Amino acid sequence: MHSLHATTLSEISALAGCSVVFLPADPSRTGRVAFWCPDGSSPPDAPGTVEGLTVTGSHAQPYEVPARLLPVRDALPVLTRARASAHASPSASFWGAAGLLALQFTARGLLLPGLSPTDHDVWRAGPLTTDDQDRIRGLAASMPPSARAVPLDATAEPLLLPEPEWLVRAFLDAVADGLPRTPAAALASGGPAFAADAPQRLPDQRAWVADVAAGHDAGVRLSLRVEVSGLDRTYEASEGQLSGPSFRVVPQIHSVSDPTLVTDAAKVWTGNGPAAAALGPKARMDALLLLRRAARAWPPLTPLLSAAVPDALEPADEEIAELLGPAARALATTGVQVHWPRELARKLTACAVIGPPDDEDGGGAPADSRGPLRTASDTSPLLSADSLLAFDWRFALGDQQLSRAELDRLAEAGRPLVRLRDQWVLIDPDEARRAQKTQDRKVTPIDALGAVLTGSTEVDGRRAEVRATGWLEALRQRVADPESRQARGEQPALGQPAALTATLRDYQLRGLNWLHTMTSLGLGGCLADDMGLGKTITLIALHLHRQTIESAAGPTLVVCPTSLMGNWQREIEKFAPGTAVRRFHGGSRSLEDLAEGEFVLTTYGTMRLDTAKLAATRWGMVVADEAQHVKNPYSATAKQLRTIGAQARVALTGTPVENNLSELWAILDWTTPGLLGRLGTFRTRYARAVEGGSDPAAAERLGALVRPFLLRRRKSDPGIAPELPPKTETDRAVSLTAEQTGLYEAVVRETLAAISAADGIARRGLVVKLLTALKQICNHPAQYLKEDEPQIAGRSGKLELLDELLDTILAEGAAVLVFTQYVQMARLLERHLAARGVRTQFLHGGTAVAARESMVNRFQAGEAPVFLLSLKAAGTGLNLTRAGHVVHFDRWWNPAVEAQATDRAYRIGQTQPVQVHRLIAEGTIEDRIADMLARKQGLADAVLGSGESALTELSDAELADLVELRGGAR
Repeated sequence: MHSLHATTLSEISALAGCSVVFLPADPSRTGRVAFWCPDGSSPPDAPGTVEGLTVTGSHAQPYEVPARLLPVRDALPVLTRARASAHASPSASFWGAAGLLALQFTARGLLLPGLSPTDHDVWRAGPLTTDDQDRIRGLAASMPPSARAVPLDATAEPLLLPEPEWLVRAFLDAVADGLPRTPAAALASGGPAFAADAPQRLPDQRAWVADVAAGHDAGVRLSLRVEVSGLDRTYEASEGQLSGPSFRVVPQIHSVSDPTLVTDAAKVWTGNGPAAAALGPKARMDALLLLRRAARAWPPLTPLLSAAVPDALEPADEEIAELLGPAARALATTGVQVHWPRELARKLTACAVIGPPDDEDGGGAPADSRGPLRTASDTSPLLSADSLLAFDWRFALGDQQLSRAELDRLAEAGRPLVRLRDQWVLIDPDEARRAQKTQDRKVTPIDALGAVLTGSTEVDGRRAEVRATGWLEALRQRVADPESRQARGEQPALGQPAALTATLRDYQLRGLNWLHTMTSLGLGGCLADDMGLGKTITLIALHLHRQTIESAAGPTLVVCPTSLMGNWQREIEKFAPGTAVRRFHGGSRSLEDLAEGEFVLTTYGTMRLDTAKLAATRWGMVVADEAQHVKNPYSATAKQLRTIGAQARVALTGTPVENNLSELWAILDWTTPGLLGRLGTFRTRYARAVEGGSDPAAAERLGALVRPFLLRRRKSDPGIAPELPPKTETDRAVSLTAEQTGLYEAVVRETLAAISAADGIARRGLVVKLLTALKQICNHPAQYLKEDEPQIAGRSGKLELLDELLDTILAEGAAVLVFTQYVQMARLLERHLAARGVRTQFLHGGTAVAARESMVNRFQAGEAPVFLLSLKAAGTGLNLTRAGHVVHFDRWWNPAVEAQATDRAYRIGQTQPVQVHRLIAEGTIEDRIADMLARKQGLADAVLGSGESALTELSDAELADLVELRGGAR
């Protein structure tokens, strides 16, 4: 059978646009899904076979079309992706919804063994609840005509099409029949029956199948009603025995089609009463078969199968205790539910309570709310690891909290029904004993804060609710929702500092208040506003405010990329005149005579060289600007930055997560060490579940934990930047020239041959080399060939389009930013445009700081309307609002990086509409990457997750499909 993974993303996209119909078969798993074009043309290339198929047209006339047929298991990824695709046909979307429903049923374990009409082993979807059947009927009612366009008999008059609900149920059974048949299934089942792909004829299993599936087809269900008598009796000791209430278990039969029709099972078996008659003549046998299956799950039900059928059972205490725990779970797997008396339906719940020890103030925050949050050294922003908090438990039955003594009584009684506080309570004895064994322990404040922010923690493999007490609860309220507290007058809001010579916007003022809250508590935080929303001025305002209210606030160290030092200095001198600022950069750098309220600016490179000197200084605040530079916690930059202590740490970045959640961990573990735990634990507990979408609850917990420490605002958020003009983004496809086409095909052919013969690191290196070569060919042959004195014009489709764009832009008197990730390509553009008389300037990683600043000034003054920029060197920090156009000459693997580059022009202060032009070589790898980045599905997620490295893990076939040239040449 063809593997699921062999269907590529492009094939899935092509097939999704076809009309789709399901063709049932016997056994169910051998059914197929047909993809066909209504106009009779050939279906797209993909796995599977092409065969003739008779379909009905809009006038109910049959005609034959070529159709691509896939087994149901192989068609599932096509259909489920089609459900969310805007380009999918109505029938593909419909069968995608049916596929999702089938997968949901299977994930719930709704699988019943059975035999097909030809006695072959099959699985089918079931047992289904009333709600499940309603979902099937609702789905069937929405079936478009093209989804059942294959007549039952093409020669019959009139033509009959499959009934929608029957066809949907057949498809659900086909999915159910195929999924359990894995390579290990035969080992688990002890044989090929119901495990192997090959059909197994089992005519002698008819009776067993009827027993297992009893009731599910007849439309009846079995439940157990537990009755308790003698609740008014006194709980007394008599001759060493405890007397008290007694239990009865009454089996009941329910009608699936009529939920109001419920009767005791004994009446069904004897045929007494109107309810028994209404269930029909087959209900008695089905009810007995259901009970037989339930008795296998819980043997105390066996007496109900005897000739003299009792109306009910009177189980012993230990059997009732089983029914509260493992027996209830075993019965649930057979479709039997247990119903307890409402007055006794109570559950023992546990809540972890974390707060100061009993000898500390438990009523609120201490006088100095920052006191217990700091270590002995006032240069560390950590919550004190030496100040352990009590981790205690509160247990409750319903809404009644239990004392330790009461919990001990429940555990030691060993009975499911215990007298407590003058009433009978029902409890699982094993659960009570587990709760009694729970030991109190101590936790660090940072672990405690993380637990109370998420509201839960994991203890012994189970998730438990968490509440805070004392000053920890006051701290939780303060950081979890500071704006609401300010609105209620519980926490005063800051105005802008008097020394700031600017007027902060409302959202900037809110950012200032948030930063003040976090830094005053020694917690640190990440201000992750979009580029251009004024993170720099907000940080300057925070520095000024700290100098005003704290007598020993200390100097502020700003670590930033080299290109941003000049911008920082200009902003400080402009908005905080009189504030001392120095650059700790270059050969004459010094920290002598450092003032309390001074700004010190340094680069990440200088910080790595002079870490010891910087770490020896007492800093009031350390700021990491463009904090994505420390997203790799194992890098030298990240390690050295962690050694510089401060009263507060602030990270500034427009992209807190460029590739994966581990980058977010690296930033927040620097601002607030220990908050997210160890990296390995974080990856296991949060990153894998959230990035894979497998655990929505984990995403909610991570959001609750991170939200107080990361303030994220976007330009598109309501009320954030209403003054920003519109931004238009356009993908501009260009054809390759004949020279580019020849080079592209030759490189693909030769390199794929080498890749197929290599493995390990060598193979990955060849893949990266291939991707780089193809992108360079798409840019310009001279770049790939590394020509010394190339002829530039007439050889590149991208260059021709760029010339056309620049002609229009410059004719309008506008300015433009042109980004490329290759310095060599920018040099070619610089030379070409100079020959055409276009004034340009080029900023790259080797440009000196002073030269960068003068380039920015010249561009803003309109002296050079075309600014060529290296994406890595100029993608952040620059303010280039003179530009009304941004051109991305080549595509970066991560759209967040491109967005940052675009924000050099689209930022606060921009008054003209911004047009973004992305140049894409049609039919090439750039085209496929652009498509994946736009849809963010399938392989795109891998690309976004780890860039080119993800593509090195593709199979040879997948890689060949990605880089294949498909038209686009001229």
